[in-house]
Amino acid sequence: MTDLQSIAPRDKAEILAQALPYIRKFHGKTMVIKYGGNAMTDPELQQDFAEDVVLLKLVGMNPVVVHGGGPQIEQALKRLGKKGEFIQGMRVTDSETMEVVEWVLAGEVQQDIVGLINQAGGKAVGLTGRDGGLIRARKLRMVDHHDPAVEHDVGQVGDIVEIDPAVVKALQDDAFIPVVSPIGFGEHNESYNINADVVASRLATVLQAEKLVMLTNIPGVLDKAGELLTELTPQQIDALIADGTISGGMLPKLAGAIDAAKAGVNAVHIVDGRVPHSMLLEILTDQAYGTMIRSE
Repeated sequence: MTDLQSIAPRDKAEILAQALPYIRKFHGKTMVIKYGGNAMTDPELQQDFAEDVVLLKLVGMNPVVVHGGGPQIEQALKRLGKKGEFIQGMRVTDSETMEVVEWVLAGEVQQDIVGLINQAGGKAVGLTGRDGGLIRARKLRMVDHHDPAVEHDVGQVGDIVEIDPAVVKALQDDAFIPVVSPIGFGEHNESYNINADVVASRLATVLQAEKLVMLTNIPGVLDKAGELLTELTPQQIDALIADGTISGGMLPKLAGAIDAAKAGVNAVHIVDGRVPHSMLLEILTDQAYGTMIRSE
């Protein structure tokens, strides 16, 4: 780690000045940030993340945070003696598991993030899909990968019906930073657990965000030789999926990213959350710290 004291004042000024065109370009624009992975569990990285979000807000951008919480849910279920069950990568969510999901996401995880941002000098407000009717959902119909005639019941896992961003916009206009838990509600007021990447992508689309930033546990999208691909178009991603370069857990992330890019979000960034301040470096400098997917 470079000792900041050892950087010459002139170099510091140079670094700050380099951010200026980006600050000007993105002033007043919305940035949806999906917060997950290591960035969420390492205390130093948590603090870096909170500082980054506050800085973006203070220089005139509108960050909106959507968080995950898979590992935290897993730990809570273990404490209750419940074992998590997955079908095709989706957590089976019975009513007891749903209760755990709600108190872990909307209680513990969300409030930790709100606290961290406030501690860093911001004004964060926690929301779930119920607040202001933000995320209407229905039960996800999961068709079997191998046999389309078979449908799996994954319980209270949701599919987004509609996002009403009015509450998010009202908070943004009033200098607050919204922190959204990926929980939706159905027509009978039942709760649904929704994939956080999907919520972030849809929210970015509805808010017509300038950028969707996804903090993950990988450097970005890698080619077959393991090299980082710093810029991609949706067409190039389709080709990489077709030839098997992109597979596994990366697929749902990229599906949402491509949908957002095609629906008018100017750029989607998949960024390594294990690098301190990686989000600032990706947004405010020329340096590529992840993969950027452009809309065209």
